[in-house]
Amino acid sequence: MVFYFVSNVVQPPYTLYMGYDKHENEQLIRWGWPEDVWFHVDKLSSAHVYLRLHQNETLDDVPQSVINDCVQLVKANSIQGNKQNNLDVVYTMWSNLKKTESMDVGQVGFHSDKEVKKVRVEKRINEIVNRLNKTKTEEEHPDFRGMREERDRKERESQRKVQIEQKQREKEEEKRKQEVAETKSYKTLMRSENMQTNKDCQDDDDDFM
Repeated sequence: MVFYFVSNVVQPPYTLYMGYDKHENEQLIRWGWPEDVWFHVDKLSSAHVYLRLHQNETLDDVPQSVINDCVQLVKANSIQGNKQNNLDVVYTMWSNLKKTESMDVGQVGFHSDKEVKKVRVEKRINEIVNRLNKTKTEEEHPDFRGMREERDRKERESQRKVQIEQKQREKEEEKRKQEVAETKSYKTLMRSENMQTNKDCQDDDDDFM
């Protein structure tokens, strides 16, 4: 089962989601999306919360109010962390998550610690948690792999479309340049000093004789 939440503190809103248990977390680690941001309470057991970025958006583009929603949600879904003040939440892009065969189910590491951000959470803010819980929906037995493969298929189609459009623009630009070059060449041929009148031709004939 996976739970979805909506962070509507900004427009357009953001989608947040998390797995029900470590088995769903394992699937999300393996079949997450490149545009997802992963959140977890640092050094404590907690839910894995994911934030889905908007198209062409980077982590640095995300408003702080949305980050606050994510860290409050992950804190509220940590048995130990929910009761503690002044704890840290770490977050990074899904692509930075590292999974090896020796790790336990739901356990994860990082490819680069430098790409992991950390934020201090002083306390639980019920106003935020309650607002998010009001948007909560559930999906049983989600096909994480199927959703990722469908996402990748659409991405490939989008990239092919962009490439085709780019090639078409390049062809049109090349045609335009060729037409400009031909126009310049024609104008050069039509200059008065390069043109002869009938009289010029007759004078040439007289000289020949």
